[in-house]
Amino acid sequence: MNTIGLVAFALVGASKAIREEFDLFGIAVVGLATAFAGGVTRDLLVNRVPLALRSLSEISLGVVGVGLAIGLSVVIESPDEHPITLFSDAVGLAAFATAGAIVATELSVSGFGVVAIATINAVGGGVLADVLLDRTPFVLFEDFYASCAVLGGTTYWLVVAAGVGGSTAAAMCAGVTIGTRIVAVARGWTLPTAQTLESARDEVRNNR
Repeated sequence: MNTIGLVAFALVGASKAIREEFDLFGIAVVGLATAFAGGVTRDLLVNRVPLALRSLSEISLGVVGVGLAIGLSVVIESPDEHPITLFSDAVGLAAFATAGAIVATELSVSGFGVVAIATINAVGGGVLADVLLDRTPFVLFEDFYASCAVLGGTTYWLVVAAGVGGSTAAAMCAGVTIGTRIVAVARGWTLPTAQTLESARDEVRNNR
């Protein structure tokens, strides 16, 4: 799960930097930040040395993702909006949500802790990438994104709590996360804002 997530998120982050016309160093920084920020935050929360600092293979996987993004930018237009990138983003989200849930469960944290760490692991990299790109993290104001990781982490915790094996729980967590994300992209799902609720209230009043 960690391997899949690293390559996928490095590709996604680097693609965003390419669209903003960053130089190659900037592309690599944003791509690697997207790949590693969530996992590093997860490891710090559970009081262990981040995997990114313990293994060269971790960095190598991130570099592979950055290289794929650069290659895609040569052959296709707007690689950050291409279906390949969108699918990679969904896969990375699912992989990191599952990895976070596994790590949290192994450390016997509460159900809330499992869901929280799964979500942080999944969206932390994207949040840092948006900060580096000088824009408000999109998980805070648009799209049905972090919610997919919340649903996946919750699924993992419920399945494990029901006494089902960890492998089954991991598969279900990944399936729920990637499934809801793909459907959300296809159907244009978003969470309501306070303004949306106010508009709905006003519409109800006007229809009375």
